[in-house]
Amino acid sequence: MKSPFRVLFSNDTVNTVSCVSPYHARGEPFSQRILEASIDETVNTGVDAHLLQPGLTMVPWWKSRQYAYAEHIRWYEATYGTRVRDNPYARYMLEGGDMVGAFVARCRAGGIAPFVSLRMNDSHGKEFVDTPGGGDIPEIPGYSLHCVNRFYKDHPQFRIDPDPAKVGKEHWNTRVLNWANPAVVDWMFGFVREICEDYDIDGLELDFMRHCNFFRVNETTFAQRAAVMTAFVRRVRALLNRTAKPGRHRWLGARIPCYAAPLDPLGLDLPALVGAGLEILNLSPYYLTAQQVDVAEIRRRAPGVAIHLELTHSVANVGRVPGAYDNTLFLRATDEILATAAHLAYARGADGVSTFNFAYFREFGAPGRGPFHEPPFALLQQLRDPQWVATQPQHYFLSGSTGWAALLGRPSVLPKAVKPGAGASFTLDLAPPRGGWKNGGRLRVRARDGLGEAAWSAKFNGAPLPVSADRSAPYRTRYAASHLPADELIRAWHVPVAALRAGFNLIEVALPKDAKAATIEYLELGAS
Repeated sequence: MKSPFRVLFSNDTVNTVSCVSPYHARGEPFSQRILEASIDETVNTGVDAHLLQPGLTMVPWWKSRQYAYAEHIRWYEATYGTRVRDNPYARYMLEGGDMVGAFVARCRAGGIAPFVSLRMNDSHGKEFVDTPGGGDIPEIPGYSLHCVNRFYKDHPQFRIDPDPAKVGKEHWNTRVLNWANPAVVDWMFGFVREICEDYDIDGLELDFMRHCNFFRVNETTFAQRAAVMTAFVRRVRALLNRTAKPGRHRWLGARIPCYAAPLDPLGLDLPALVGAGLEILNLSPYYLTAQQVDVAEIRRRAPGVAIHLELTHSVANVGRVPGAYDNTLFLRATDEILATAAHLAYARGADGVSTFNFAYFREFGAPGRGPFHEPPFALLQQLRDPQWVATQPQHYFLSGSTGWAALLGRPSVLPKAVKPGAGASFTLDLAPPRGGWKNGGRLRVRARDGLGEAAWSAKFNGAPLPVSADRSAPYRTRYAASHLPADELIRAWHVPVAALRAGFNLIEVALPKDAKAATIEYLELGAS
């Protein structure tokens, strides 16, 4: 039996207070009312299942028996010498609040299936575990309070790297726990068990992307890693079966990489996991929307399960404003980009889509990064329909920051340096719209620095392309932002209908000998 859900909506809980919204003013503290409003706004939008991430799992935002919240507060205050019980989240929990209980009740009232998504190895804030006072960041008071627990603090030998204070992006995924230790697996299973035993959920998602490292790869084989992960999924499947109400089925999903290459280091043997009871695969690019992903290969390995492609609020990081934690300038995902991603995913074997950080179309973090917009909730009803997305104008792209590819163990396609007299090549997997392409398209590349008067050339499947004087974005969009690139960073070409092919298309760009070197960081194709 395949999952009936077409659109999965992820709610990280934190967005309810980090984003400015119709139900949350900037600076307003967390309350159950705000959580419930974040569920209500997804009713009648095409969302079938609402997936709540109740915190980072390490510090439960539910009535945990394994690690009670009051016990956590007493330990944290004694360990770090910092009073934290007045933190809005802490106050809510200490006064008897139950985010998961409130979430399930609200989903039931709205007719949406309640799923809980548990982060299996989150690394946020672990760099503060040995910091006097607990450490903090300005935008999130009490940050480490929600990130560090006693189990992590007391067992440095269970970490991938025992020293989580190392800085640098390469250490982001080394602060997590090492699942080669059975005690770690049992600890995480304890959280899963109480969610399944104590709450009337319709499904559970195991989030293997927060964060995507579970083993010391140089100390384990794929067979050893896969044995651990498959046994864990089998235990969870048995638990869901045991705790389901009579006549009810509880669904088991996993948030996994949208690429095949990282499955090996993570120990994710898809045929074995499906055999152990996994039913929904939520294919994630880690943070930013990606289109050129391995849906077809993952479908080949897991022919009988539901596959969803994850869509997010952004397609690229294009800069930063100084002096804050959440300070990234985002290039927003447009309606055309999201519809194209869904269309290509359906064409390659997906059954639906999911969202991640969808609320972050809204204002959040440091000032100066807008303009911001309300999330396109109305689009979700249309993205669930393969026939509708097959009729929409197409907007394909490649981004230097798409998928955080390096963290997933996949070589990054962009950025790519191009020397004078040399070129670069790229491939785009394209799915024809219903009835085929009628008008051709326009190809654009964006460089990191100004291109001067250099006369770039381009070919599409071997055919030379005529230069386009129009360097504007392929489509007018409500998501325009002040940090969009200037014309001197752009080159564009017309792509005739005859050059477009279903499947993989080869794109070649070249730089004349008398030009200066340039670095391409973004490529896009609008076609219809």
